[in-house]
Amino acid sequence: MVYQHSQVFSKEEQFGLTQQVRKSAISIPSNIAEGCGRNHTKDSLQFFYIARGSIYELETQLILANDLNYLKEESFVLLKEQVIRCKKLLNGFINYFTNQSNNEQLTTVNETIKEYGNIN
Repeated sequence: MVYQHSQVFSKEEQFGLTQQVRKSAISIPSNIAEGCGRNHTKDSLQFFYIARGSIYELETQLILANDLNYLKEESFVLLKEQVIRCKKLLNGFINYFTNQSNNEQLTTVNETIKEYGNIN
């Protein structure tokens, strides 16, 4: 959607805002994918936080594009709704992985206690 709607941006912005908006949009799923490919939950979370930062970056750029009248109002509203939806989904994903990370840490502590017993 971002690529489609950014086609109407000013030609002067081809290497400015247009490129930045598209890079931010690409960064979101790319970092989610990289996070999913990591071996440890903590590593995964780091990439999910980067993706979340890219969502906020994209949102800011879309607001700027709207302020500069590069987007039609209906396009801006549609994109803004999708950004909000993506933020909610990614925050849910981050919360899930955070809980997984906490469970992993608890499991590791419990396994260590079982292996070594109570140390006085």
